[in-house]
Amino acid sequence: MLFWLAQNEEHVVNIDHQVPMFKNSLQGFLKVLVVVIVVWLSTPAMSNTAVQLHVQDDQVVIDNGIFQLTLSNPGGIVTGIRYGGIDNLIELRNKDLNGGYLRPCSGILIGANQEVKEQGESSIRMIEGTSFTVIVENEEQVELSFTRIWVPSLQGKQAPLKIDKRFVVLRGCSGFYSYAIFEHLEDMPAFIINTTRIAFMLNKDKFHYMAVADNRQRFMPDPEDRLPNRSQVLAYPEAVLLVDPLEPEFQGEVDDKYQYSCEDKDNRVHGWISFDPPVGFWQITPSNEFRTGGPFKQDLTSHVNPTTLAIFVTPHYAGADLVVKFEAGEIWKKVYGPVFIHLNSVPDKNEGLSLWDNAKEQMNIQVQSWPYNFPASEDFPLSNQRGILSGRLLVQDRYISKQNMPAKGAFVGLAAPGDVGSWQRECKGYQFWTRTDEAGYFTIKGIRAGDYNLYASVPGFIGDYRYDVAIKVAAGSVIETGDLVYGPPRDGPTLWEIGVPNRSAAEFYIPDPNPMYINKLYVNHPDRFRQYGLWERYADLYPDEDLVYTIGVSDYKKDWFFAQVTRKIGEKTYKGTTWQIKFKLGTMDQNGTYKLRLALASAQNSELQVRVNDAEANPPLFSTGEIGKDNAIARHGIHGLYWLFNVEVPSALLMQGDDKINTIYLTQTRHTSPFQGIMYDYIRLEGPSAST
Repeated sequence: MLFWLAQNEEHVVNIDHQVPMFKNSLQGFLKVLVVVIVVWLSTPAMSNTAVQLHVQDDQVVIDNGIFQLTLSNPGGIVTGIRYGGIDNLIELRNKDLNGGYLRPCSGILIGANQEVKEQGESSIRMIEGTSFTVIVENEEQVELSFTRIWVPSLQGKQAPLKIDKRFVVLRGCSGFYSYAIFEHLEDMPAFIINTTRIAFMLNKDKFHYMAVADNRQRFMPDPEDRLPNRSQVLAYPEAVLLVDPLEPEFQGEVDDKYQYSCEDKDNRVHGWISFDPPVGFWQITPSNEFRTGGPFKQDLTSHVNPTTLAIFVTPHYAGADLVVKFEAGEIWKKVYGPVFIHLNSVPDKNEGLSLWDNAKEQMNIQVQSWPYNFPASEDFPLSNQRGILSGRLLVQDRYISKQNMPAKGAFVGLAAPGDVGSWQRECKGYQFWTRTDEAGYFTIKGIRAGDYNLYASVPGFIGDYRYDVAIKVAAGSVIETGDLVYGPPRDGPTLWEIGVPNRSAAEFYIPDPNPMYINKLYVNHPDRFRQYGLWERYADLYPDEDLVYTIGVSDYKKDWFFAQVTRKIGEKTYKGTTWQIKFKLGTMDQNGTYKLRLALASAQNSELQVRVNDAEANPPLFSTGEIGKDNAIARHGIHGLYWLFNVEVPSALLMQGDDKINTIYLTQTRHTSPFQGIMYDYIRLEGPSAST
């Protein structure tokens, strides 16, 4: 059909020149029609072929007429995907990394390949099913289960978990679904899960273009470019400088998988494009209910090898708080997924980039279809077995408005009962989040039955909200909370502030990277903080003296470095840093207590000490103690876990008058690594409540 259009478009060009209006109109119509057909061809190929299952001694093949999925039997490892003219989208020729991405860490990996490293063990092994069961088999659907039961005699060599891996193929669907059910039973010993993820290692001869977002996509280096003879390892193994890549265009660039991390609230679709033939492989996560740490938790997406990941559990950008820990005999079960692996293609490689647009459309379809009604496991409640909760969130801050204000664009969610803000460290249960509208109204759908607290984070206001009333959601229930009011921490009027309360350091000064460590994708990019090695730029800008910020003169967008890191003073030797905030007070309440609010966006093995008008005061007015292991500075994350500290500043420590300059000293004392430190979210000094 495209050939017919091309021939007729050429014929139109030769139409009698006496009728240019007709010619132009028809040409325009044909061009629009070509675009429509190209978009139509970009959608998944539909097929009326029944789903067929072929079981063999060592493998299982599912074929729905669009693609063919091959899994090992009984291991349940994906060993083949035939689609779009490519015999196998999966890579099977590597020495170690085949079918999926394997990372040597303590935890569990599920999906294309599986691995486990027991706590205290150094070896890595595949988690393979030991039994195979056909759960559903008909013309419309095939669902398979690959189960591995824990064997007590293998303690120390096998994860003490019952693992049920599921794969689902539907009729007429260009892709497949995968999920897993993890269970820790009362006869099982103590254990920790560090990492849980579905991973695929793709055919490295075919997939060279990666897309994570509209403005985060590019041709990627080859996996061979990371080999020791072609690259130089930088501050950590994941980051390498490409010194002799196969394609000269990548020479001098940094490749680092953490540069492609994403917040879970935005981590819906990512993957790879092959241009010969033009085929797309996409990992779509339709819901975050089974992920840990809430909507702002960051994690990996896709990266060189080529690899695509669906992350469920990791300590990335959080630290040990998000390692799942079990006591001996603790009973626990959780369903991870389903996630959707979407396959698409177009006939013309010049239209290959349209596969990303189609993947986004398919992502929206999957999100709208959640919760799915096809999973056959009784552990996955269907849509009619879930609840709905609605309400309205308002903000009460009398120093901003005498009336309650709608919490516009607030993140509102249900998570396991806990303290204020505990949701960002919660990792065993399910979480359900949404955003409020302009008037503060919200609706959370598809909630699993259970007991929850309702939490919220409101952009523009510090702190976290928690509804004091526990919420019990029953299957099919509809709950109305009415108006809820959040009173952010506030004792008095704002005397001055630095930054924006948004749980991120992105608004502060982000330096240009060292020209030796460039990722071209992030040159003149909104996410410029993702460049490698920005922590080293602090010592370049402040080689001898630390940052000094003057209220009313300095601009936090230009003068407040995005991270308070250590300063290098020798080979692998670093020094803690002290930043100063200088300000004047006019009329001062001599008997009142002022309040310094310190909202931190990240902390990595740090201790923040606060002193007022005496840089040598011992002890300091306030110390956080050692906090944080999120490593967000090194991993280009611009934030990790959120911290809020409220420091009382007695008026006796302050000076009033236009000729008096007060100084707050912020000292980060720890100094054992180059990217150790904190990132500030927001700083505010409040006057006493009676102050004018």
